[in-house]
Amino acid sequence: MSTNDLQQRQTDVLILGSGGAGLFAALHAHDAAPGLDITVAVKGLLGKCGCTRMVQGGYNVALAEGDSPERHFMDTIEGGKWLPDQELAWTLVNTAVERVHELENELGCFFDRNADGTLHQKAFAGQTFDRTVHKGDLTGIEIINRLAEQVWARRIHRMEEHRAVALVPARDGRRIAGVLMIDIRTGGFVLVRAKAVLLATGGGPTMYRFHTPSGDKSCDGLSMALHAGLGLRDMEMVQFHPTGLLAGADTRMTGTVLEEGLRGAGGYLLNGAGERFMQAVDPRGERATRDIVSRGIYAEMRAGRTSPNGGVYIEMAHLGPDKVRRQFKGMVERCADCGFDLAGGRVEVVPTAHYMMGGVVFQPDCRTALEGLYAAGEDTGGVHGANRLGGNGVANSTVFGGIAGDAMARWTPGQDWAEPDPAALQAALARAQAPLARRGGDLNALRERLSSVMWDDAGIVRDAAGLNRALAALRELRGELDRIGVTEATRAYNMAWHDWLNLDSLVHVSEAIVRAALAREDSRGAHFRADFPEVRDLEHSWFSVVAQQDGVMQVSRRPVEFTRVQPGQTLLQQAAA
Repeated sequence: MSTNDLQQRQTDVLILGSGGAGLFAALHAHDAAPGLDITVAVKGLLGKCGCTRMVQGGYNVALAEGDSPERHFMDTIEGGKWLPDQELAWTLVNTAVERVHELENELGCFFDRNADGTLHQKAFAGQTFDRTVHKGDLTGIEIINRLAEQVWARRIHRMEEHRAVALVPARDGRRIAGVLMIDIRTGGFVLVRAKAVLLATGGGPTMYRFHTPSGDKSCDGLSMALHAGLGLRDMEMVQFHPTGLLAGADTRMTGTVLEEGLRGAGGYLLNGAGERFMQAVDPRGERATRDIVSRGIYAEMRAGRTSPNGGVYIEMAHLGPDKVRRQFKGMVERCADCGFDLAGGRVEVVPTAHYMMGGVVFQPDCRTALEGLYAAGEDTGGVHGANRLGGNGVANSTVFGGIAGDAMARWTPGQDWAEPDPAALQAALARAQAPLARRGGDLNALRERLSSVMWDDAGIVRDAAGLNRALAALRELRGELDRIGVTEATRAYNMAWHDWLNLDSLVHVSEAIVRAALAREDSRGAHFRADFPEVRDLEHSWFSVVAQQDGVMQVSRRPVEFTRVQPGQTLLQQAAA
């Protein structure tokens, strides 16, 4: 297909993704500038896909007496091992207060309440205060249902079952001109020209053997950003949730999260012999941060002290089965579907790839280095640093999604549509169509190899030898993938083609993870190097930035700017100094 044959659409604001970031951006942009033409494009169906909908645990916000945004900020900085961008973290904790009231009072979310009418806030690991607002253990569904209702009620256009495959720059390369997309329903290409674009596709580390996001999450946004020349920071920081359901090798339920509130409420982790082990790892035991608990479980697995399927157990019965059924209804039912009794027995769990702290370098108003391109949510890096606190994820998406919508509404009026770079557009078309011109192959086998490589050599515990093996294996996988094609009986709903595109993105982003992990020769948060186990020199902390030029990735280092608090100090101490 040539660029002359492309179907084209035009919109003022194009939002890629319909999770918390994308939908909040659409609503804020519409409310701030009602005359704007706004389009939300989504790989699946609006309101029915994405990671925000899967959020179980809740939303961190400093509301209660005794808590404060300053305390939430310090928990976020210390949990992130002093790598977060402090201005981004400060924006997160302060705007979260505004945003949770907006969710309730303007959008109609019903969160759980105490007997006195105040919002109930439960304990999550790694925090010094119980500040997690929730709707039982189905918080994400409540948020996305209400956001989707509000989007449907407004004059906001939708492009459902449309897959973004390339960010198309303007002829001068300094500005975004639009996005190349595939209409999954027909297989046809669509160029959507837009004055402003929001990258909010979500992360989704599904390149690992055990993972929480659904299989359609394939890091497409991060891959598109790399192809567009944007820098990705903190890509070595992949978070493993400690308690993914371990239902066996033959079910996709394996890896599904059993939420952090289980441990926050007092759940025990037991090895295969029925012994608690986390107290020997960290004084906080099961309520340590996710990176520490994941490594504690992984150590039991490597030592062979495992449950029948190779993980460990979580046990809640000592808290009272009736209480567990009331408090964690969704979790109890999910475990029962897989033959486990969460309320009264033990459930097998395994650490599972859950969230990417790394992503596009962006500013507190969500601008990126490419004019007109904004980013929010899990496509961005810098908010969480080396480790995300449970409950800070959905806060991140909704806080910065709203900010992005406001910023695009301010910037877009008066702008013109940029002329797309024809060479970049033709290259993107060729790349996306390449597998249709080649003979078929075994994509599933390649995907299984990728998941094994990333789990074994670039997972919870890393070293130079393993990371170099991973890099060599990724080069082999890239070569094989570029030789494999798919059947083109029809392009409409051609799932083999989209499986190929998913794998293409995953292999691409996996290389960025491995290269960043090789560059960081110390241990921080989610990144643990067995050959460099010490945390080094907090006062001179740096973050990694991976960028690609002419198909070659390079990693650079940039110093963390301690704009509000220095390592070893609190905000109060910093202010006094």
